[in-house]
Amino acid sequence: MNVKVVRTAKNTGDRLTEKQTLTLTENFDNNVNVVAIDPKQTFQTHIGFGGSFTEAAAYTLAEMPAEKRAEAIKAYFDLENGLGYTIGRVAIHSCDFALESYTYVEENDVELKTFDMSHEDKWVAPFIKDAQAVSGNTLKLLGSPWSPAPWMKTNKEMNYGGHLLPEYAQVWANYYVKFIKGMRDRGINIEWVSVQNEPAAIQKWDSCIYSSQQERDFLREYLGPTLEREGLSEVGIIIWDHNRDIMVERVSTVLLDKEAEKYVWGVGNHWYVSEAFENLSVVHNMFPDKHIIFTEGCQEGGPHVGVWNTGERYARNIIGDFNNWSEGWIDWNLVLNELGGPNHVNNFCDAPILADRNTKELIYNSSYYYIGHFSKFIRPGAVRIGLSKNTPSGVNATAFKNLDGKIAVVVQNERGHLEQFSLVLEGKGVTVQIPENSITTFVIE
Repeated sequence: MNVKVVRTAKNTGDRLTEKQTLTLTENFDNNVNVVAIDPKQTFQTHIGFGGSFTEAAAYTLAEMPAEKRAEAIKAYFDLENGLGYTIGRVAIHSCDFALESYTYVEENDVELKTFDMSHEDKWVAPFIKDAQAVSGNTLKLLGSPWSPAPWMKTNKEMNYGGHLLPEYAQVWANYYVKFIKGMRDRGINIEWVSVQNEPAAIQKWDSCIYSSQQERDFLREYLGPTLEREGLSEVGIIIWDHNRDIMVERVSTVLLDKEAEKYVWGVGNHWYVSEAFENLSVVHNMFPDKHIIFTEGCQEGGPHVGVWNTGERYARNIIGDFNNWSEGWIDWNLVLNELGGPNHVNNFCDAPILADRNTKELIYNSSYYYIGHFSKFIRPGAVRIGLSKNTPSGVNATAFKNLDGKIAVVVQNERGHLEQFSLVLEGKGVTVQIPENSITTFVIE
């Protein structure tokens, strides 16, 4: 069996660089650490990788020269020359990474007669359509709300939390239907919706608070039945859509209620605050028929150009989530400008690709290459398989078998020095060295 080797390393010029092909034989060194693959042991099926089509990302690319906009889209959605993204996320009206707070209806329009999504036709919808053209697929998108319209809330504004007023619960559920159908009219597939982005966080930007009981009740009494009644029961509903730290309690409240549970496709998680990956396995073991998907993560605090540990954070979290039953991974902003925006409350962040408006150039951060070690080689329909290792802390790994039979093993070395191990499959192996602060994908054919 031949082994294709692709590597990215901090202290070399390797960036998703194909190295010399290796061969698995019976003559490998069994006196070093081992990463052993077991295809007979199978776990979850992979859905895909993607990023978020925020207004900030779409507007930023619209400000760039046409060829740079096309380059960025190809860099993400082309499989041969990019990362091969197949899924994504879009906000239901505004989020913090919009140019301003906005909704699709006029104030107090409980019948939604003024519902108008033309705001998205300026930047977001064309961005998605162009990405689909490059991908060759109709992307599967998650639609997430950051806040209901201000007049539907207790605090009467988009920002600073507040709660959905009970008298507007049905109106808000109807709003989801209008959004899903409006996107479909544009040739954009909303595969999933979440009840609320980060429902436990009061933010200075667009936000809304739900207790676990409130999320359960809105889902059970309004959102689930409304989608079903409108012929949209195939749209998966994702609960939680927030950090891993308290996800077990939050998810349990909803899924232990049989009337609410029947409407739930799965659970979304973010990486902020916590790397308690084991909580995903707890949720899976409690509710094994529900899907788990990563719905947001980014490096906070503005751009981090040339910084290596941001990429390492991505890989560590992807591996940690995948090894605990996560089925897909959606990054936050696909692109931001050189300031880490635009953002209407100055909550600047990093993105794998930054667009410098001054130089008119794209900047590829370490996170871009690290994500590619998974997204290019672990394709939709792949199944995670068994992996055992005795490598030291900081050497992380996961393995998947693709539909074409190829096995992708991703090994990350966060340590500051070279590591050596034997990669072994069914009694045959090869001894390899991986550089310090590197990530390597081994494709066994």
